[in-house]
Amino acid sequence: MVRAMPPEERFVPRFAAEPPQELLPYGRWADRLREEFLAACLTIDDDVGEPGDLIWYPDRTWGGRTYVPVTSRTSSGLELYGTVTYAPAVEEGQEPEHFRATADWTEETVEANPEWTIDVCEEVVGGWRGEQGKVAAMTLVWGTPVVDRVAVATAELGGLTVDQCLLIENRFTLLAPDDYRGDTLDVAVFDGLGRELARESLYADDGEDDEDGSDDEARADEA
Repeated sequence: MVRAMPPEERFVPRFAAEPPQELLPYGRWADRLREEFLAACLTIDDDVGEPGDLIWYPDRTWGGRTYVPVTSRTSSGLELYGTVTYAPAVEEGQEPEHFRATADWTEETVEANPEWTIDVCEEVVGGWRGEQGKVAAMTLVWGTPVVDRVAVATAELGGLTVDQCLLIENRFTLLAPDDYRGDTLDVAVFDGLGRELARESLYADDGEDDEDGSDDEARADEA
């Protein structure tokens, strides 16, 4: 009996989110999003200092919600990061509604890590159940390349491109499946001719990972 081979070896969602639909937030719209994000920052228990200017990243829409990522340096040199999400208007003249925001902080900044080629943040925003009940973590990834001449960023899962974003003011946002059936996301950036300029994994590589996947388990605990 000959076993049929599927046309696609990897059955995963690709390009699941809408591409960016708006310019980076400015004016009254930026003020509205800022209000939501700063309110989320107030729920952080740690003393992280006062937020500075907010840096907005391209919007992505998935599952009926639009996500607008943001970062901000604080007066103590830490970095705040998170998202403002809302249900977009479905008809002309309507306003977005059902706003929510998340906020967290890190001391790992690009200045403290000169080896970085791409500065990225990430947040799991949902799940996708695939074959045999395996679940992919649908992950929002945003950031800026440290290298020059970048035109587009991609998310790759097991060597398969699952999302891409043209840079807007040297910033990108991706939304892609991660941590699925042993595969994890890489972020790569390319110039206008399609030449790869840099690549970073979402998973820290300290050279001490053991064979039982303890590094993956640690990230899952942090998510």
